[in-house]
Amino acid sequence: MDGDRAKLPVSAEAVRSVPPNPTLETLYGVHRREVLRFLTARTGDRAEADDLLQELWIRARAHAGPVGDGRSYLYRMAHNLIVDRLRAQQRRMRRDRRWSDERHGDDAGLIDRADPAPTPEEALIAREEGQVVRAAIATLPERARRAFELHKLRGMSHAEVARDLSISISAVEKHMSVAMKHLRRILLD
Repeated sequence: MDGDRAKLPVSAEAVRSVPPNPTLETLYGVHRREVLRFLTARTGDRAEADDLLQELWIRARAHAGPVGDGRSYLYRMAHNLIVDRLRAQQRRMRRDRRWSDERHGDDAGLIDRADPAPTPEEALIAREEGQVVRAAIATLPERARRAFELHKLRGMSHAEVARDLSISISAVEKHMSVAMKHLRRILLD
């Protein structure tokens, strides 16, 4: 923001018209046009910038006493007004969304709801990836393949796999390690 202020010209006449210990109200009058340009550039809307400028005028009039760097102070006030307006707008949007969700359900705002089903391209890619993984699993050594299928595909615990295959839990862990290294090597190549 400081770089933006440096770009805004201050006319020599405006500087000459500032009295020795100006009030913020006086400085507002001197810098009004450039502050309006600043607000318009920040909001992108001249009407909103005018509203903010009016609010700035009210606050400048209410401020008592001189200010060290009045021009910077005006810009800081203008910036704070923009931030306040944005925060109020965000609160209003959240409140309206909550109200709408409570009244109409979470999907009320979705008129053209996207189909959750995969696109034909995504389905084809998933099928091809599935074939590659199945082929990779088929290349595993027999005991590692059985342990992998029981644990990863059927969701059995290591203890259940050990009981089913009549081996120790540490043997299941070794078979799983072999299977994972083998699959990682094949699938990453």
